Amino acid sequence: MRKIRLVAILAIAVLTVSSAKAQFATGADIVSSYVWRGVPQEGTKGVPNIQPYVSYTIGGLTVGSWASSSLLGNVKEVDLYATYAFSSQLAVTLTDYNWGFASAKGYFDYSPTTDHIYEATLAYTGTEKFPISASINTMFAGADKKPSDVTKAALSTYIELGYQVTPLVKVFAGGVLGESNAYATTAAGVTNVGIKVSKSIVITDKFSLPVYGILGANPYSGAAFFVAGITL
Repeated sequence: MRKIRLVAILAIAVLTVSSAKAQFATGADIVSSYVWRGVPQEGTKGVPNIQPYVSYTIGGLTVGSWASSSLLGNVKEVDLYATYAFSSQLAVTLTDYNWGFASAKGYFDYSPTTDHIYEATLAYTGTEKFPISASINTMFAGADKKPSDVTKAALSTYIELGYQVTPLVKVFAGGVLGESNAYATTAAGVTNVGIKVSKSIVITDKFSLPVYGILGANPYSGAAFFVAGITL
């Protein structure tokens, strides 16, 4: 019991000392439709979604949760993630995705037939003098299975490159390296190209509303999309 109390006291002391450097954050986007890496997440309906997040950062480590829910009341997704930033440009992220709210499985079902998908991401955001971003994202465990053989892991891998044309304009292109249920592909292909334009609408002297528009296409499926968003 003494050891347990000592560990608890030390943990509280560490949290108290580090609390000045720790930071909580929360916010949300409201989007006209939910398109993820070029793939519409609610078919062709284009249902508006609210996408809230909450995060906790201490030093280079950030842990948090991100979600998406239709404004009609249907919960689409709740994800958990942890990011470690090696610098202001380079970071690695582990994400626990869960899109399985239409199934009878509970959220905390982590059995071999789980709805959860686990992904590792390495991302480079670029600099002002070299405004090129790049990321590689690989699903390494969970429900990510091959369309041709659901007993085998697909190891779905998505790579994206971006170029910051101006502080408010970015062009991007991304693709998948093989067959994947998550990206609706049976082979490698480009699934996400487009341009994102951001703007801040001044409401008052002390408040501005960030808005953005994304015009994109999925060359693999032959689809195009336009997403408008508001950041709160």
